[in-house]
Amino acid sequence: MNRVTSILGIKYPLVQGPMSWLTDAKFVAAVSNAGGLGILGPNAGQHTVTTSADETAQRMREQIKQVQQLTDQPFAVTLIVAGGSTSIFTQKILAVVIAEHVPVVLLNSLGGVDSAAYGVDPATMATLKAHGIKTVVRSLQPSLKDAQAVEAQGADIYVATGFDEGGTMPGGELGAFAIMPLIADAVQLPVLLAGGIGDARTVQAAFALGAEGVFVGSRLIPTVENPAADNVKQLIVDSTAEDLALFRTQPDYYRSLPTKLREQLIENDRTLPAAQAKLANAKLMGGTSGMRLGMLAGDFEHGYVSVGTGISMVHAIQPVQAVVDELMQGYPQA
Repeated sequence: MNRVTSILGIKYPLVQGPMSWLTDAKFVAAVSNAGGLGILGPNAGQHTVTTSADETAQRMREQIKQVQQLTDQPFAVTLIVAGGSTSIFTQKILAVVIAEHVPVVLLNSLGGVDSAAYGVDPATMATLKAHGIKTVVRSLQPSLKDAQAVEAQGADIYVATGFDEGGTMPGGELGAFAIMPLIADAVQLPVLLAGGIGDARTVQAAFALGAEGVFVGSRLIPTVENPAADNVKQLIVDSTAEDLALFRTQPDYYRSLPTKLREQLIENDRTLPAAQAKLANAKLMGGTSGMRLGMLAGDFEHGYVSVGTGISMVHAIQPVQAVVDELMQGYPQA
């Protein structure tokens, strides 16, 4: 029996990426109903920014309740945690997760980015384990040391992220084919592969490399239920990995399909020293605001469209169920 499906209580070993602004209750429920694990991202269901931790938590509570009305299958909520501290935002959302009986949490960890600390905040992990909540850990900087630290903390599942991914990319420039066997051979807990998953062939490749499941983001954006703008979905369908451009920003790298903002980001990377380029581009991107504008609102002048290299295998906008069914043709036990 597949350990990922057994641990999470799902049909297929497919976990949906949180994608910051690009999830909502409808989309997450669709993934879970299709047999995967849907995950509410940090800004799930939102179109505006709030700086209030209380409002952030209340927004997440509303999304959780909506998911629970749309599916009776397991789903997850994202918590952003560092190696040794937890923000007030995370604390507030954690309280909501416990109160609303969310069965699984994705811990998006900083994993050694700013210090020698690996793994996740031990207090948060202890609280989750005390309440019987399953944990999937995805570190911004996946590595052997980080995976081993996460395993020692008692996490249920680890995500090995290759340089092929979209969104905030790791500084370690190891592609999916390199990082997956590296980490799978070093730990006993089940490992998911993130980065470059776009069709049944890549799912089969992930299993051949030691994965026990896949972590999928970009492939699920051009779906009927995803809240991304229609022009973004069509741009992904009409593009391949050759249309993506890589540029430096904080903490390390991003990539984007063509937009006006992307061209300025590339120019900064080309003309400025690395450290200055990172600062300048981070300011232009405005944290995740550039994603909200580019991908949620479809504003190609002020935003960016960050996706992974697996988009080459996307040829149509489809329902979530159809995408999951296609990907899982490569699942050995399907």
